[in-house]
Amino acid sequence: MATDLLGYWKKVVIEEGKKNGTPENNRSSNSAARPEKAQPMKVEKNSAPASVKSEKREVGVRGQKPESIKVEQNDSKNQAVKAEKAPKEVTRTPDTKKPSSVPKGPPKLTSLVKCNDATRDKIRELLADAFSKVSEETSIDDREEVRNILDEVDARDPFRVAVTVESALFERLGRSTGAHKAKYRSIMFNLRADNNTDFRRRVLLGQVTPERLVDISPEEMASDARKLENKQIKEKALFDCERGGPPKATTDQFKCGRCGQRKTTYYQLQTRSADEPMTTFVTCVNCNNHWKFC
Repeated sequence: MATDLLGYWKKVVIEEGKKNGTPENNRSSNSAARPEKAQPMKVEKNSAPASVKSEKREVGVRGQKPESIKVEQNDSKNQAVKAEKAPKEVTRTPDTKKPSSVPKGPPKLTSLVKCNDATRDKIRELLADAFSKVSEETSIDDREEVRNILDEVDARDPFRVAVTVESALFERLGRSTGAHKAKYRSIMFNLRADNNTDFRRRVLLGQVTPERLVDISPEEMASDARKLENKQIKEKALFDCERGGPPKATTDQFKCGRCGQRKTTYYQLQTRSADEPMTTFVTCVNCNNHWKFC
């Protein structure tokens, strides 16, 4: 700021010397001989508007916001050169809501689109009623991860999804009273079942496409709780089928976590891919506790 002020002051002195007809050398010698008559110069902060302004923006050393530097000259008897430091302009944007992460699709249908076929229209009505319950079921679900996707569920159109699902089934399977009647019943039963809210929600959100419904297996249509139960049943059956075999020799290589005894039997099966190690199933002879490890 001081360098700019000095440079501007020299420029003003030279221009005034030219206007008054005084050579530059004489003026510099007169100012050296009579320093007491030199025009005063003062530096002060001023927020009033100036007649002559030159602005220069500089970036701070430590990455601070640039500040505008204004140098002005007032037309008065005692020509005073002033340097002022303009305050930072703080712009505040109004608080706006963050855009929703749910993609915006076509507008929701206000009513069900019918196709003038009584049988097909009845299926569309049943599907629309089932998908309309998903929003309420999601809001009262016990799992927090399910409640967190309520906004995404509300953004979906149950009428449009119902029409799309029925159209896909009719295109692949034909009429519901034809040869694929059992497949129709299986899909409709799982979509409308009160204890299978997970499957309904996956279809509504598009995680299970309408085209894939035709080829989906009953195990995939089951709810999350039912899938967990099926997994436990398979594991228990795998242990139980081994009990019926001939008695095995005991070993003390493993320690039972329930009773602390080391009298156990074990066997190994290749339950995963061929390049993975075998799974070892251990059974305690003392308390019949069983576990497995890889």
